[in-house]
Amino acid sequence: MSSINQLAKKNRRPKKKPYKPTPLLSKTPFRKGICIKVTTTKPKKPNSAIRKIARVKVDNKKVITAAIPGIGHNLQEYSMVLVRGGRANDLPGVRYKLVKGKYDFSIKERISRNKSRSKYGIKRNIKI
Repeated sequence: MSSINQLAKKNRRPKKKPYKPTPLLSKTPFRKGICIKVTTTKPKKPNSAIRKIARVKVDNKKVITAAIPGIGHNLQEYSMVLVRGGRANDLPGVRYKLVKGKYDFSIKERISRNKSRSKYGIKRNIKI
């Protein structure tokens, strides 16, 4: 706790605003964008893979890097995509993900998926 003399010399500093993890979305859940470049990258140290990413020009004229979820994709340059928030934990600087099954980003899963289906846009397999 500050003393009166300390407060007389210098006022209390206001608290800083919290860090926004997805500044581009600016209070919207999704944004429409166009792929500029579709490429691959390697994750940070303990992990080893080839992750698919896309450079996307979003409708407010900013360019971001977004992760491509799931197994397989049909994205290429000038594909229309929908961007959502969500960090790719092992890719530095990737704070966004693309939504499958919207615009030009079709659902092409090679395997039948039972868990996390909604994230990848997979319909439920009803077994009788």
